[in-house]
Amino acid sequence: MENQPDPTLLLSLVKHEMPFGKYKGQKLSDLPIHYLEWFAREGFPQGKLGMQLQTVYEIKLNGLEDILRQLKKAI
Repeated sequence: MENQPDPTLLLSLVKHEMPFGKYKGQKLSDLPIHYLEWFAREGFPQGKLGMQLQTVYEIKLNGLEDILRQLKKAI
């Protein structure tokens, strides 16, 4: 079970909004890949937000966006 994603983390990706910048107010799961790629190059923020952004980036990078779409439908 240790390889299972944390459901509270995944839910936070579709519920929480970007708190600053060009995409302020947009759900983290809806951020465009080019914005997430910029963070990957320049460095993700520290703390929970950085972990959330990095998780969205990895999900999108690996073509797993269906996980996020299913969560959006469920809430």
